[in-house]
Amino acid sequence: MKTALILDDVPDSQTWLTEALETTFPGIALGLSGSLAEARRWLAEHPAPDLALVDLGLPDGNGAELIAELNRAAPQTVCIVASIFDDNLHLFPALRAGAQGYLLKDQPLVQIIELLKGIAGGQPPLSPPIARKMLGYFQPSPQPDHQQLTERETDVLRCIAKGLTLPEAARALGISPHTVSGYVKDIYRKLNVSSRAEAALTARNLGLV
Repeated sequence: MKTALILDDVPDSQTWLTEALETTFPGIALGLSGSLAEARRWLAEHPAPDLALVDLGLPDGNGAELIAELNRAAPQTVCIVASIFDDNLHLFPALRAGAQGYLLKDQPLVQIIELLKGIAGGQPPLSPPIARKMLGYFQPSPQPDHQQLTERETDVLRCIAKGLTLPEAARALGISPHTVSGYVKDIYRKLNVSSRAEAALTARNLGLV
């Protein structure tokens, strides 16, 4: 890696990322930008860099925009996210834009340097929490198990599946509507559903009706 662009609007982060790159790739030439507009001007005046470290939350947009632009105009540039955000709403759009790595800025500098060293060997630099999140995203969701429901919760779920309203279910089971409502909340939580329709479908899939 001979050239790199750092896109980050926090001066301390720029300094920290500069140290990481200069330690990992001695002699690397760096460009620093604090906004998408500055980064675009820098790219217009310089050859495409070998590496781009890109923050996502910027004053004038999302860094994933620049990653997508670089992937179209300069696919040889290795684009790496350097961000504080580790949620799916930031991670997966950045990966879809073409990011080839994702580093969390709350890691110690020595860990960032070790991850950056992997680029030379073709190893995507991924902070461990990000790697776990990516693997978890592609794991099959556990199937609901009605055995985790109590006997009374199962009775309420059957009523829901039959289309009974809460007052009707309460009368059928000889309990108050308030109590039924409490059971419904527990059923939703245990089966990971958020509506009567989903609960009814799950009950049918589990063979309860």
